[in-house]
Amino acid sequence: MKNILALLFTLVAMSSFAQIKMQGTVRDSIGSPLELANIIAINKESNTLESYAITDADGKYVISLGENGSYNIQVSYIGLKSVDETVETKEADITKDFSMVSDNMLDAVELTYDMPVTIKGDTLIYNADSFKSGTERKLEDVLKKLPGVEINTDGQIEVEGKVVNKLMVNGKDFFDGDSKLATKNIPSNAVDKIQVLRNYAEVGQLSGVQNNQDNVAINIKLKEGKENFWFGDVTAGGGVAPSPNDELYMVQPKLFYYSPKYSINVIGDLNNIGEVALTGRDIRNFGGGFRRPSSSSGTNLNLGNNGLRGLTNIDDSQSIESKLGAVNFSYSPNKALDLSGFLIYNANRLKTRQESFVRYTNPELGIPDEETIQTGREATNQGLAKLSASYKPNASNQLDYDVLARISDDSELQNEFSDVVGNTTQLDEAKPFSINQNLNYYYTLNETNIFAFEAQHLIKDEDPFYNVIGLKEEGAFESTATSLGLDTNQNSYNLNQERRVKSNQLDAKLDYYNILNSKSNINLTLGTILSKQEFNSNIFQFLDDGSFFDPTASLTNEEGEVLRNENDTEYNFSDIYLGVHYRLKTGKFTITPGFSVHAYGNKNTQFGETYEENFFRILPDFETQIQFKKSESLTFRYNMQNSFTDVTSLAEGLVLNNYNSLQYGEPSLQNSLSHNLNLRYFSFNLFNYTNVFAFLNYNKNIDQVRSFTNFDNVIRTNTYFNSNFADESVSASGRVQRTFGKLRASMRVGYNYSKSNQFIQDVRSVNETFSQTYSPELRTNFRDAPNVTLSYRYSISDTKQGDNNETQFITNAPSVEFDAYIWKALTFRTDYSYTSQSSNVGPTDSFQTWNASLAYRKDQDAKWEYQLRATNLLNIDSNVNNGSSNISVYSSETFILPRFITFRLTYTL
Repeated sequence: MKNILALLFTLVAMSSFAQIKMQGTVRDSIGSPLELANIIAINKESNTLESYAITDADGKYVISLGENGSYNIQVSYIGLKSVDETVETKEADITKDFSMVSDNMLDAVELTYDMPVTIKGDTLIYNADSFKSGTERKLEDVLKKLPGVEINTDGQIEVEGKVVNKLMVNGKDFFDGDSKLATKNIPSNAVDKIQVLRNYAEVGQLSGVQNNQDNVAINIKLKEGKENFWFGDVTAGGGVAPSPNDELYMVQPKLFYYSPKYSINVIGDLNNIGEVALTGRDIRNFGGGFRRPSSSSGTNLNLGNNGLRGLTNIDDSQSIESKLGAVNFSYSPNKALDLSGFLIYNANRLKTRQESFVRYTNPELGIPDEETIQTGREATNQGLAKLSASYKPNASNQLDYDVLARISDDSELQNEFSDVVGNTTQLDEAKPFSINQNLNYYYTLNETNIFAFEAQHLIKDEDPFYNVIGLKEEGAFESTATSLGLDTNQNSYNLNQERRVKSNQLDAKLDYYNILNSKSNINLTLGTILSKQEFNSNIFQFLDDGSFFDPTASLTNEEGEVLRNENDTEYNFSDIYLGVHYRLKTGKFTITPGFSVHAYGNKNTQFGETYEENFFRILPDFETQIQFKKSESLTFRYNMQNSFTDVTSLAEGLVLNNYNSLQYGEPSLQNSLSHNLNLRYFSFNLFNYTNVFAFLNYNKNIDQVRSFTNFDNVIRTNTYFNSNFADESVSASGRVQRTFGKLRASMRVGYNYSKSNQFIQDVRSVNETFSQTYSPELRTNFRDAPNVTLSYRYSISDTKQGDNNETQFITNAPSVEFDAYIWKALTFRTDYSYTSQSSNVGPTDSFQTWNASLAYRKDQDAKWEYQLRATNLLNIDSNVNNGSSNISVYSSETFILPRFITFRLTYTL
């Protein structure tokens, strides 16, 4: 493998650096340097774009040209007459300056090619065709080739290290709240321009008074001829798997219609080959573009997540059946009103298998090591619907309304063998639903006074049910069963728990902005968070004869009080706050100091007893940004945050997380306070195509809500308290990316240090973890030659558990991707990765993956494409994963999909 990677690297380097350099300066007629002038080099023999550049602040440019060639050099700048000259290259570098003059007639030379990258204010514009080689099929294939843009491991788009939170097509929302549906489905041949909107403000009235540097949006401009016509593709296929009884199938229609007045997008997916458009977790995290009005107030209220989380990662399943139906629309009946929305139905059926071994690192705890074999089935049925309306009658008024509804019907069935507990069968079921409504109104009174009202109302109902059968074979559960009050005179335990969590929350604020002058403004905020949560649970047993038994627990808390097997808790929370912020621009600096004053109210009622707390708190925050250049900035932030836990941590009765994990809460839990510091640097230099971003974060939690854990064999019981010991964490990450001709090199690094306090078996210990990750990558971007991407990930994780236990895990993961467009008709793509994990506490494990595809279409405009695709060519049956927790080290083997070979037929509209 190392030899192959070295050979590929050598070939890439040779092809990339066999060029000459042409450089110089672009000036105007009086000799002043011109920044952001465009230079294009066109190969006269092939009439294709060879190279391009944008001048820096000193008017300098550098482009790469081939040896012994003839090139048409075009230089353009807004308002000046374009320059068009021919340059003949030999084998030596060239220095050439250009002078541009005014031309009111603007009879400039007609540019043969658009600039691949241009800048207009805070907008980066990529010409998609400049980065295509012919192997691209979907939007993500183009995005991966754009400098400064990445697709992360979760399928999200990142620009300069920031996740894109809004994606539009021709200015219209595309499934607002998730970019994966766009990247995986929009055909690449429909994309003309990709506009990256930095410092994006959804409300134009607030763009001059808010700091929006965290907001990044992307707008996809379609090619001419795509409006007022349906476009997209339909793919159907089948194939074979190693088992003769497995028949593979897939049907994937992806259709789009855009007109100036309305748009419709239809995405369907039906397959059992593991190509899942949206996972159950994606749907659960699908926010629909909603943001809490109080997100910057300093208050963090956790409503919890009581739905099902999934047995395993969907990519680590033995079989997958997937169904997706999604429709997105927008409609503008007039210039003042925009309507949009979407409807999504998603269903997945999974089979899983995992074998794992857990070794507890502190023998004094007396916890036995455990080996488990888990097989499971997961079924999810999820639906989302969103409707949005935006009314802008004039420049001074804007009214927005959104409603997002979601419903699920999920179940997980898991059979587990433990060499400590024995055989168990576990069933989780849940049918949660939620309705989230958002109402915003923005009013500009005059040039100096702006008002903004934002309100969000959330109703959430979660009802997980848990059942486990077994636990009698080895007797390891006996003492826990006695503590729960179960009838122990049974052949096996049939243990059940019903839970219900209802949440009702109003989050609203009124902002007033007073623009003092062109450099400063003041912002006053009056806001509130009102929340009510109801939590009910009950643990019960079915006996061997099928009768119902309601046990009475004998387990006691720290005060010696007997715990209940049920909960009946109502938790009311209120926060009324006033915020003051001042924003000042002076030179390169934008400074925003501020604070908020909060009046908090907490009350929870359980079994007739009430626990109440009311207090005031001042939370300061500060932000300053240094704008060195248009595309280079440094931002520092500090804020103090008050965090409140959810109702399940307050409920004093017993709760089953699963058979080997119980918890009970503490009604008198207090809030935790944290100090958060963030430093961020970003630079995008189009002169030498260098993209740099770096983050540094520090967090210190005071009065952190921690768990106190006791073990009975491998059965753990947790309760919660406010720790007097602070937890701290420091993280740093960054990436440097630079383009050298047709070669793009990048290096991403990440560091994380955390110190946390844990309390187990009446013993406090301090755990420290330090992890490092290094990810270099080399990628070519040839238009007419095969392209290669070489990647490597090297990570080290060191964990110190208490005073005596230290573990270290090292991961090496090289990978290579190759794609070639052959004879303008065949597209060959393949990817290979190898992962090796070693540690000081166990043997080295490794696994590898290899996929490939070959597609034929007569030419790029052909309607039909025929494709043969193979996944998991080596037929690897499992992945391995080693790691550590605060008290143990573990090794797991997860079984995955076998080798699939499919034939696909795609028709392009």
